[in-house]
Amino acid sequence: MNAYTTTEKIRRLNDCFRRSMAFGGSVMLTTGVACLDSQCKAELLEQVRKFDKFTLDNDPHGEHDFGAIDLGAVTYFFKIDYYDLSRTVGSPDPADLAVTHRVLTIMRADEY
Repeated sequence: MNAYTTTEKIRRLNDCFRRSMAFGGSVMLTTGVACLDSQCKAELLEQVRKFDKFTLDNDPHGEHDFGAIDLGAVTYFFKIDYYDLSRTVGSPDPADLAVTHRVLTIMRADEY
């Protein structure tokens, strides 16, 4: 029997999506990220995929839905939001992939 808590399910789904950037959602880049040169953008996306520095400060709910990355002299944030499948309102259950579309937004910290 699978006895994962709701938080554990959300964390696993978020990690899977963030690492793949394909499974279960969409990736949005703000203007400040989209205009980066291709090498810098590729490095940032790779750091988001590999991010594992979750702490109580940046992940108080244990869902792995937010992180901060320093690349050069610039700090970037990523965050995951949960929408229903039509992407018009919040998801009724972020732990259920069948009713949730995740949106991973990657932005410069000064765009937040």
